[in-house]
Amino acid sequence: MTFGEKMTKTILLQLVEPGQTPNPHTNPPGIVVGIDLGTTHSVLAAVLEGKPRVLEIEGEGPLVPSTLKASTTGLKVGETQGDILSSTKRLMGRGPEDPICSQFPHLVAGQGVRLKLADYGLTPVEVASHILSHLREKAEKFFELPVEAAVITVPAYFDEAARIATKQASALAGIKVLRLINEPTAAALAYGLEKGIGGVYAVYDFGGGTFDLSLLKLEGGVFQVLGTGGDLNLGGDDIDHALADFLKTKDIRRARFLKEKLTDHDSFDGVIREDLEAIVTPFITKTLRITDEVLRNAELTPRDVEGVVLVGGMTRMPMVRREVEAFFKKTPLSDIDPDQAVALGAALSAHGLQYGSDILLLDVTPLSLGLETMGGLVEKIIPRNTPLPALASQEFTTYQDGQGGMVIHVVQGEREFVQDCRSLARFELKGLPSLPAGAARVRVDFAVDAEGLLTVSAFEKTTGLFQHVEVHPTYGLDQKALSEMILESQKHGKEDILKRLQVEEGRKENVQPPSDR
Repeated sequence: MTFGEKMTKTILLQLVEPGQTPNPHTNPPGIVVGIDLGTTHSVLAAVLEGKPRVLEIEGEGPLVPSTLKASTTGLKVGETQGDILSSTKRLMGRGPEDPICSQFPHLVAGQGVRLKLADYGLTPVEVASHILSHLREKAEKFFELPVEAAVITVPAYFDEAARIATKQASALAGIKVLRLINEPTAAALAYGLEKGIGGVYAVYDFGGGTFDLSLLKLEGGVFQVLGTGGDLNLGGDDIDHALADFLKTKDIRRARFLKEKLTDHDSFDGVIREDLEAIVTPFITKTLRITDEVLRNAELTPRDVEGVVLVGGMTRMPMVRREVEAFFKKTPLSDIDPDQAVALGAALSAHGLQYGSDILLLDVTPLSLGLETMGGLVEKIIPRNTPLPALASQEFTTYQDGQGGMVIHVVQGEREFVQDCRSLARFELKGLPSLPAGAARVRVDFAVDAEGLLTVSAFEKTTGLFQHVEVHPTYGLDQKALSEMILESQKHGKEDILKRLQVEEGRKENVQPPSDR
């Protein structure tokens, strides 16, 4: 390994953003929305007359199935029958060696993470971009105006690769992202503003693809995340597969249908609720184990929690609600639809970022960020649950006489060895002066923005050598491929572009164009 003795470590800067533009009154009117890009369903919301509202048009319900189907006219979002791609959010930022890939029969072997649908070969980023495009079109039909920007939610435990993949999908869909915010934080935002609550709240988010538990302190308009934990491979989809195994069937959709029916009925189609609860028990136990760990890391007990917010479709299950109530010894809050709370909070965040807000949102890093050091060890630069945005620095030196460069390997995770963590990026600082071992001084800076996206830079003090990288993990699309795909989508979307131009032309007379911020 290229790093030697650790020299110093200091946290240089830790900033928080007020969640608003410097002068909100200089912003022109524009349509901004909140989007919950979910594993099973996606939801679109906006602030109307001061209140967040889920948007419904053209007979569609509030929940849009996060699915893609090939038809004679192209790819269609929201279909639930026939040959469809579903739950592909679970593949965002994943590599082909990830065990989760075995759940996807559409996966094409030997082509990275690519899914075959009829004559199409699609990456998870491309699937997500189609879903986001559909939601953008829904909003534009509702308002009869183009969407200017959006806040998009992600699981709190999404890593760098998955967050970057989400931003890539947004770019392909023609959506400017004001910010990515964590799903539990968005749900707490919806509850906090709607109810005027205060104190420490737990957000128990058990959705189709992931489980997240976040602790937030709500006080005087400040939403501070105290801690978060979760599992990217723990969700309703996993219960569907377990139920399918119990039924000795490969029909995952039938298993999901039965699971939903048994939420409201004691028995259905020869299966009793007790069978489902026996299957679900180890999954719930795992969520509560994570919950207990997050509380202990924050030096809190269930008694310190003022209330528990339920989010995600799995929290509709009576057994889940009973077990959560037993753990916290208080009745969970569920008066906001658990499938809509995240989108409503995203809409509030988008409105606040665009027009100004008295709300201060302080989020945290879900996983530690660090570097590989000698012996394959991980040196954590920014620990998990650090408030965002954040900047941290650490100095390193050479371990060989005359060493001319350093390979900087950026990793993410809580384990002590690189092999057990997620590799994010590598870059090399070349041209170091020919000095004895231990004489060079290389400062490495980690900067994480409010969305949890990372930039790493290295600076050698004696020569002024400088190198930096915006972390773009191996998985997903590189910038060149992304740019080419955006151009390609524009080339084949002339009708949409003309429509947008016509709508924008109609705005020129009474709406000032947006200024650069």
